[in-house]
Amino acid sequence: MNQSTPAADTLFLSAAPAGQPPRVPATDGLPGLGALDWGQLYDQLNEEGVALTPPLLSRAQCQGITDTFEEPGLFRSTVVMQRYQFGRGTYKYYADPAAVQVIQTLRERLYPPMAWMANQWAPQLNERTFPLSLEELLAECADNGQRRSTPLILQYGPGDYACLHQDIYGDIVFPLQIAVMLNQPGEDFTGGENVFVEQRPRFQSRAIVVKPELGQGMIFPVRHRPIRGKNGFRRHPMRHGTNAVESGQRTTLGLIFHNAR
Repeated sequence: MNQSTPAADTLFLSAAPAGQPPRVPATDGLPGLGALDWGQLYDQLNEEGVALTPPLLSRAQCQGITDTFEEPGLFRSTVVMQRYQFGRGTYKYYADPAAVQVIQTLRERLYPPMAWMANQWAPQLNERTFPLSLEELLAECADNGQRRSTPLILQYGPGDYACLHQDIYGDIVFPLQIAVMLNQPGEDFTGGENVFVEQRPRFQSRAIVVKPELGQGMIFPVRHRPIRGKNGFRRHPMRHGTNAVESGQRTTLGLIFHNAR
């Protein structure tokens, strides 16, 4: 679902607040979480528009999540993309992320530092700040009628692709999301690169191609990001999609933090 945004060239004069990102402790089975340098990831997000993490999941964990694709009881809905002209491929929304512990843990542990990032952007975009716990955000979503879970698994075969889009789902939109690669490019599949397109006011759009390895996560904007200009900050809208897979099977885990209406 797409949602209109303020004009791309709207100017804001505020600066980001000071403060350090919350530390994410390592947890059993996910030791990489404790090693993430959130200050560096934030700098990369501001510089490039997308931040690529070190591996968050092992091959076995990636395979375990991939295997859930064949368990229909775990999902609230299945979308065959070509039916809606979204591209070609299939994705499924988990009915309850807590049913897959590693997904629930990732969502809960990654949210606080990503909320810190979002709250750095808030005054630059002249937008609201967000609570530092996922539980509080989901409670707010529920009060607004957004009760359907949004973590999803996406699977593409040869010739499959995703059109450029944004993941909005309702009035409450947490401004960042993360996608985790569950296959090894070049071994499990070829093609299927991640494509991001940034609209730049009064300039041609910029394409960004990202090639994560197995288990790596990509942090990127849901709708737009702030860019500093001569006199303040401007919104640069962004959309994301997937280039056509040439061979093999490509599977990713999408972690969107706001729920859907």
